[in-house]
Amino acid sequence: MNRSTSRVPTILASAAALALAGFFSAPASAEGTVNIYTYRQPDLIKPVLDEFTKETGIKTQVLFLDKGLEERIAAEGQNSPADVIMTVDISRLTATKAKGVTQPLDDEIINKNISAQYRDPDGEWFGVTKRARVVYASKDRVKEDHLSYADLADPKWKGRICIRSGQHDYNIALFAAMIAHWGEEKTERWMRAFKENLARKPDGSDRSQAKSIYTGECDIALGNTYYVGLMLTNEKDPQEQEYARSLKVIFPDFGADGGTHVNISGMALAKYAPNKDNAIKLLEFLSQHEAQKIYAEKNFEYPVEPGLAPSEIVSGFGELKADMLPLVDIGNNRKAASEMVDRVGLNDGPSS
Repeated sequence: MNRSTSRVPTILASAAALALAGFFSAPASAEGTVNIYTYRQPDLIKPVLDEFTKETGIKTQVLFLDKGLEERIAAEGQNSPADVIMTVDISRLTATKAKGVTQPLDDEIINKNISAQYRDPDGEWFGVTKRARVVYASKDRVKEDHLSYADLADPKWKGRICIRSGQHDYNIALFAAMIAHWGEEKTERWMRAFKENLARKPDGSDRSQAKSIYTGECDIALGNTYYVGLMLTNEKDPQEQEYARSLKVIFPDFGADGGTHVNISGMALAKYAPNKDNAIKLLEFLSQHEAQKIYAEKNFEYPVEPGLAPSEIVSGFGELKADMLPLVDIGNNRKAASEMVDRVGLNDGPSS
């Protein structure tokens, strides 16, 4: 191997570490500090991090990225300042593990507080909060108060359903759960029928699906529960409050096969965490009662702590009977789900 070529990864890692010097105000190994790389918006995690600092005296420093988090940590290598990774969706958690930027942690406190369903079997990621993939339905035009996921393929909904891209992580996770429950053949039949029920090509965000229901473009849509809470309390954009008030939340299920599909926000210990002891303290804290309550209420999500009720707004949506499918099974079927979306041409929208 050419010597200059062999030094490229080291040079890249060193350059990445130097680039962070202007971001982190204290050295990465400073006592009493924990550095967090996150896909979550900083204002969503600030309340729980402030409480952690109040209880422990350990300061937190946050680097937010909307993409490329795993690649950045990998490029930084052993010089990475990252101690803790916080992200959403099982796909991103499994991606951090697959990229080799996490390390296993077998911690008695975390294992006690978080059930095995919401933990990586190898201890390389842990769930913090849950969100459900539900049906947004027009209060005025939809009489049903219960639907199964299978029902969404019924021709009665032709031209009445909206979704965001079928390749979005949230939908891929749902389709992967279907494959785990039903197998690929049944899931593909469902997806082809579901496609013909769409009102238009998949597009936009979960929030914009709510808008489409409000404007009458469609009657039902797939969306995550927490967006309804965020819209209902959005004082900066009162129009979003109107969108949310125009719909009701229906908790679909897999029928006899399982409950409502849930995904998670999660956390992981970075592979070369320079402040490992502090990082573990933060991970333990996030798994405990008070942090679970703060984090879930702020984000309108469900705690992973068994028996801990969500916020009043989220409780008002109705009872969540979560599917008990292990998240690792969803992660294992993501590739097949993504390939199916392309094979079916879901993002092309209905054929007529």
